[in-house]
Amino acid sequence: MKMPVLTRIAVSFLVLIAFCAVFANFLAPLDPLHTNLLARLKPPVFAGGTWANWLGTDELGRDTFSRLLYALRTSLLIAAIGTAIGAIIGTTLGFTAAHFRGATEQIIMAAVDFQAAVPFIILVMFVLAVLGNSMVVFLVLIGFAGWEVYTRLARGLVLSARQRNYVMALEGLEMSWPTIYARHVLPNIASAIIVQLTLNFPATILLETGLSFLGLGVQPPDTSLGLMLGEGRNYLLQAWWLSVLPGLAIFFTTLSMSILGDWLRDRLDPLSQAR
Repeated sequence: MKMPVLTRIAVSFLVLIAFCAVFANFLAPLDPLHTNLLARLKPPVFAGGTWANWLGTDELGRDTFSRLLYALRTSLLIAAIGTAIGAIIGTTLGFTAAHFRGATEQIIMAAVDFQAAVPFIILVMFVLAVLGNSMVVFLVLIGFAGWEVYTRLARGLVLSARQRNYVMALEGLEMSWPTIYARHVLPNIASAIIVQLTLNFPATILLETGLSFLGLGVQPPDTSLGLMLGEGRNYLLQAWWLSVLPGLAIFFTTLSMSILGDWLRDRLDPLSQAR
C-alpha cells in the first residue's frame, strides 16, 4: 500500500516539528526568556515587522519564534510521555483483566467505566488542589488520561488471542503465561496498540494545551503551546499573532498526527484491508 500524498505531507510536517523541537536550543535566534519592554508587541515581518523578530514579540518583548520553538518542544514532550504512560498502564491492566477474569476483571472494568464517565478536568483540578501544581504531578495526570481506551482494547485483543490455536498450543507445552503474553501475544497485538497510540496522541496534545490555557498545566517561566495561547488571548485585537501562531501549530500538529493514525489503522488493521 503506497502512502497517499496527504499522508506524506502530514509525515513531513511531523518530522519538521520534531526536528524543531529537538534542536530548539540551536534554532532559536534569541533567549525565549529575555524581555525587552521597549520592543513589546512588535508585529511579525509579514504584518510590517522587522526580521530581528520575524514572528513578532509578546507583551514582555520576548521573541515569539524562540518561544514557539521551546513551547513546541514542551508540548510534544509532555504529550509523548503522557501517551506512553497511559498506554503502559492501560495495556497492563487490559492483560491483567483478560488473564484473571472474575472479580479482578470486574474491578478493572468498573474503574474503566468510572474514568470514562467522570470529566477528566474535574479530577485534574481536585488532584492539583490537593498535591499542588508541579511538572511531575502534571505529567502523571496527563498519563492517566485515556488509559481506559488501551485497557478495553488490550482486554478484548487478549481474550481473542487466548482462543487462538497458537496460544492453546503454547499452553499445552506448559509455557508460562507471562512468557506467552510477552513473546507471542503482545507482538501480535502490538500493531493495534501502536495505531491507538497515534490516535490518542492528538487528544493528549489538546488536553495539555487546554489545561495550560486554563492555568492548570505548564507554569511560567516555562512555556507550552497552550500557555502561549492563554497568554495571548488578552491581546487578540492588538497582537493577534500571540494566539494565532501557537493555535496554528496545535491545529496542524494534531491534524497531521490524526492523518497518520488513520493511515496506520487502514494499513495495519486486517478488517480495514478486507473492506
